Amino acid sequence: MSFTAPIQLPGLALDPQWYKRAVFYEVMVRSFLDSNADGSGDLTGLVSKLDYLQWLGIDALWLPPFFQSPLRDGGYDVSDYTSILAEFGTVDEFRDLVTKAHERNMRVIIDLPINHTSDAHEWFQQSRSDPEGPYGDFYMWSDSDEKYPNVRIIFTDYEDSNWAFDPVRRQFYFHRFFSHQPDLNYENPAVVEAIFDIIRFWLDLGVDGFRLDAIPYLFVSEEGTGEGEPPTHEFLKKVRAMVDRDYPGRVMIAEANQWPNEVAAFMGTDEEPECHMAFDFPAMPRIFYSLRSQQAGELVRVLSEHTHVPEGAGWGVFLRNHDELTLEMVTEEYRQAMYGWYAYDPRMRVNVGIRRRLSPLLDNSRAELELAHALLFSLQGSPFLYYGDEIGMGDNIWLPDRDASRTPMQWTPDRNAGFSSADPGKLYLPVVQSLVYNYHHVNVESQLAQSRSLLHWIRNVIHVRKVHPAFGLGQLRVLPTNHDSVLAFVREYPGSGNQFGDAPETVLCVFSFAHNPAAVRIEAPEFAGQSLRDLFGGGDFPSFDAEGGIELTMGTQGFYWLHVGEGQFAGGRAS
Repeated sequence: MSFTAPIQLPGLALDPQWYKRAVFYEVMVRSFLDSNADGSGDLTGLVSKLDYLQWLGIDALWLPPFFQSPLRDGGYDVSDYTSILAEFGTVDEFRDLVTKAHERNMRVIIDLPINHTSDAHEWFQQSRSDPEGPYGDFYMWSDSDEKYPNVRIIFTDYEDSNWAFDPVRRQFYFHRFFSHQPDLNYENPAVVEAIFDIIRFWLDLGVDGFRLDAIPYLFVSEEGTGEGEPPTHEFLKKVRAMVDRDYPGRVMIAEANQWPNEVAAFMGTDEEPECHMAFDFPAMPRIFYSLRSQQAGELVRVLSEHTHVPEGAGWGVFLRNHDELTLEMVTEEYRQAMYGWYAYDPRMRVNVGIRRRLSPLLDNSRAELELAHALLFSLQGSPFLYYGDEIGMGDNIWLPDRDASRTPMQWTPDRNAGFSSADPGKLYLPVVQSLVYNYHHVNVESQLAQSRSLLHWIRNVIHVRKVHPAFGLGQLRVLPTNHDSVLAFVREYPGSGNQFGDAPETVLCVFSFAHNPAAVRIEAPEFAGQSLRDLFGGGDFPSFDAEGGIELTMGTQGFYWLHVGEGQFAGGRAS
């Protein structure tokens, strides 16, 4: 296999930990913009909107799978890892996307589902038809469906076993997800070699990293649970060593829906690093729980846990993405409460989660949307936005599976929301036409024309975040308060001392989940007598008293970002 010369981004050598400062944006190629009127978004359409994303303040794009696929699972069922689905574009057009993104100082991260393939993949077709051939052992085959009894079923709404019978080979094959997605056999060195070739192929095309889909499930043992088993970590160490050696500055992001101490294992250690980043799944449902319960306790508990991660690693934080809002990380009582608040209609649920977009989840409440985003952008870790959430896009629960929240991006009030000039019946999914979220009034064009729109508000928060290194690089420390509805923490950054010249900085972040105004006292003896200033407007706030306490009045579901102390200060509204 031949490779093209790597495309290097000038800033990589200067900022090898760029991902800690970055704001990521998940954009589904199929959903963003259709440039050729075939009813499906494509790479050329995405390129045409890079200026919009740069204006918004996005540092890195995350692209879910765009590979050759039957599209039975939104592209996560890959049938050829080095070909692009024709309706999305070509490899040359992808190379153009990477080049144009880099020209705007934006990185490109792609999804890599390497736990499984589609059953339409040539590897599987060869494996089922020729058991003794070179691909016969590329998948996990068995004469019975009783192996790996401790491995849980993930897609409980669709599958009742992790095994499926193949009528061609007359054996069962193992699958952690849909039965049309057989798991690869990582015990076979040829599989590992093939995956390394695929990783190099895309890195040579210039991608800045990968989101490693379903990464805990690569290796399975008879005694284990098939989640994060030791050989999986050994594999990741080998991938990381290759990336660091041959492609410095590129990143690996782990998607592991587990508790923080388990997820942290996928980042490895300082001596033996694995992934550069991992998603923080437990914090996300607790944000939604706090918004309805008016109790900050669960968030305080989760954010107070100290999970050690390697020096060069960081978290990815998010509110929503292309998957369901998973409730696997909560108790049954907690889960039922979330269903009652956010998924009262059974059509809103899927597997162990909720298949809704952010704005419908929050009942289109501007106060809750602002509070949730302010929390997202101030948590420890890099924020990941989901396309359309910046304008408060709605969903369509009448569509199957997780397509409810994968509808076309709403650009204008014109036909097909400006997404495509095709006949409306030709679109891959219909645009949202519900009463509240109809594309005629929820679209980018109309919000660009309103200075106080959600779009402008989110852009402003992103740009304020960018000038305060404490958010991207600082530690998070929860502070005690006397109000059950209020969460307070500080982001503390000692300064870099490197070529960026970042000065030490401390930011106090306060969030009220109360549905009425609240008065709160925050205790921080170490800040006794320190002054406070608002990061958005620069206005002075009352200083901490001599005991290190501060009393604040919070508006209904309000928040503050406050600079602590004199020192260097930058803030204000983005123009």
